[in-house]
Amino acid sequence: MTPQARALALIFPPQCLSCGDPVQDEGGLCGPCWRDTPFILGLCCDLCGAPLPGASDVAVTCDDCRARDRPWVRGRAVMLYRGGGRRLVLGLKHADRLDLAPAMAGWMAARAGPLVGDGLLVAPVPAHWWRLFRRRYNQAAVLAQALAGRIDRPVIPDLLTRRRATRVQDGMGPDARYANLADAITVTSRHADALAGRRVLLVDDVMTSGATLDACARACLAAGASEISVMVLARVTRDG
Repeated sequence: MTPQARALALIFPPQCLSCGDPVQDEGGLCGPCWRDTPFILGLCCDLCGAPLPGASDVAVTCDDCRARDRPWVRGRAVMLYRGGGRRLVLGLKHADRLDLAPAMAGWMAARAGPLVGDGLLVAPVPAHWWRLFRRRYNQAAVLAQALAGRIDRPVIPDLLTRRRATRVQDGMGPDARYANLADAITVTSRHADALAGRRVLLVDDVMTSGATLDACARACLAAGASEISVMVLARVTRDG
């Protein structure tokens, strides 16, 4: 640590990203907030990152992914969308907590190892322009850009476009979510040539049914991408 950094740490000591209590290192969580944040650390579904019981040396998938024809080959999630995980996601999404992005990207990069390879292009799930106007930023794009820097891969923040506004999906069942996203997402015309034969890592903040990632993945494949992987900050599961 430089003398300037030490001086700043004395004046502005590091704070927990979630509750604001003092912590030892910048961009960390205090003990109680860490324990309240359900990070996914063990065996997980190879397609969506949901935690699974037991241990295995081969790829396994959860019931939700076995019931759906996922158009991507592999996926990972950092945490479950509950407790401290939900508070962190909502802080980034609705409370202008862009300061959370570097730590979140670090957590995502730590889980993204199986998804990263040569020729990989990173792209976020897009937001409709009207939602961008109200929120001022797309949290998925913020995460995608930070993650791309961590894994040293190129990112195209506007690779995909929402060509029509979709209804807020809170409270919808899986089938309604898929219907809501039908034909809503396309590859931005000026980037169509960039996808030919490329592997794409799609990034989003939360995965529930996977309908939005499904629409994005199919749009990329239709434009010539060779294969798709997905990386999300948080995964919603049936048990909460």
